[in-house]
Amino acid sequence: MKNAEKRPELLIPAGSLEVLKTAVTFGADAVYIGGEAFGLRAKAKNFSQQDMAEGIRFAHRHGVKVYVTANIFAHNRDLEGAGAYFEELKRLGPDALIISDPGMFLLAKQVWPEAEIHISTQANNTNYMTYRFWWEQGAKRVVSARELTLEELSEIRANIPEEMEIESFVHGAMCISYSGRCLLSNYFTGRDANQGACTHPCRWKYAVMEESRPGEYFPVYENERGTYIFNSGDLCMIGHIPELIGAGIDSFKIEGRMKTALYVATVARTYRKAIDDYLSGGEQLYRANMDWYLHEIGKCTYRKFNTGFYFGRPTEESQIYDNSTYISEAVYLGIAEAVQEDGTVSIEQRNKFCVGDEIEIMKPDGRDVAARVERIRDEDGQDMESAPHAKQRLRVDLSERAEKYDLLRMRK
Repeated sequence: MKNAEKRPELLIPAGSLEVLKTAVTFGADAVYIGGEAFGLRAKAKNFSQQDMAEGIRFAHRHGVKVYVTANIFAHNRDLEGAGAYFEELKRLGPDALIISDPGMFLLAKQVWPEAEIHISTQANNTNYMTYRFWWEQGAKRVVSARELTLEELSEIRANIPEEMEIESFVHGAMCISYSGRCLLSNYFTGRDANQGACTHPCRWKYAVMEESRPGEYFPVYENERGTYIFNSGDLCMIGHIPELIGAGIDSFKIEGRMKTALYVATVARTYRKAIDDYLSGGEQLYRANMDWYLHEIGKCTYRKFNTGFYFGRPTEESQIYDNSTYISEAVYLGIAEAVQEDGTVSIEQRNKFCVGDEIEIMKPDGRDVAARVERIRDEDGQDMESAPHAKQRLRVDLSERAEKYDLLRMRK
């Protein structure tokens, strides 16, 4: 079986050190992160130099690669700082840089000639000649535009060097604009999406105003909640792993550097199992476990799922016109940062829970262990009946044993 010879990389986003450790623990082959500047997620927590150094060390100890984004479209004012940033990254030693701007590419090569560089989806990579161009410049990998079909990706694979890598998004939020090259945010708010400061106006509620009657707004109703004319559904290809591998995609990329640890753990664990099931047991095992994949992937926060452009141009079914809300079937409580000999779990609490609550211990190997909260204490050892305050450090006794880096969640 050809697919048995090729194991695609599972590439997971991380917006903080905590989430990076979660991604590594729950099955990532590689993670991508952003520093405090020059990436396209300025509103994410992102990584200080200290956290980036620790994150890279942690990932490398576990055999996981780290890629750092520097994928803004730079202005002249950015270049001096970008050069210093690449010098710092050279010292920290990530496994690759993700870049979209040719000027930033050239600058990175000047500062760090040995760096492996991946070309961001923001560069609108839609044909095999573009891939060849970047290969000749020294890029190792190109991230495909989200607007490509599997057929187009297969044709790219057949027309580029065998050693060159294709990375493609397989899960997460879709953008209303071509591969994220959006001007709406800049126009409405002065915050440039291509400089990392997108305010996501595609998720806003819109109305129509007639020119001769300024200030008089006419709603365009899909239902009583209004219309969200730019709001796309989320990509989910968990049911199409064989087709993705067959197209020659080397890296399966998950979107979401602003997502929680619960989202990252859920998506990483589910795609990890789906990929491994297919490669070890073929179509039979993969199809036999499909209900589990679909059930699990529904536990993380998402909009209505679709398959994006992979099987042709999306229809109106891929848009969400009636609301801008997410679907979520589980509440994130915290990560087991440490576990004492008696089983007491130390966590930084993220959502309210109480003594007596039935929760789940989410384990990296795919198990969800039902447990009861038997005791909650604060940092001073004082007993608490409930934990209502986010970010509070707690010691929790559970009816079942948790291990370090297990994730605690509660069904809604």
